Amino acid sequence: MDCVFCRIVAGEIPSDILYQDDEIVAFRDINPQAPVHVLVIPTEHIASLSDVTGEQSGLLGRMAAVANRLAKSEGIAEKGYRIAVNCGDQGGQLVPHLHIHLLGGRQLSGKLG
Repeated sequence: MDCVFCRIVAGEIPSDILYQDDEIVAFRDINPQAPVHVLVIPTEHIASLSDVTGEQSGLLGRMAAVANRLAKSEGIAEKGYRIAVNCGDQGGQLVPHLHIHLLGGRQLSGKLG
């Protein structure tokens, strides 16, 4: 499988890693859409949110907890931030590996579409 995020997890592609454990890796987006733009991904390849099984549902909560911790350490927690998961082509998912976007550091648009 030639998944760019799996290659980051494997250490084959350098990235600015902010958090890593056995299940989750978080790193700065190389094409940031806000002053703080971090991606939080599972180390296991899961193509999309629609592929998450009941057994994996706890992983989503742990990913959100990592995003919340990073929002604090990046200094955006008090003023506010956005976490988003894009699912599928029409949902705007560009990399077919489940990931949460953590965005903040400026006023974000209220628009979601």
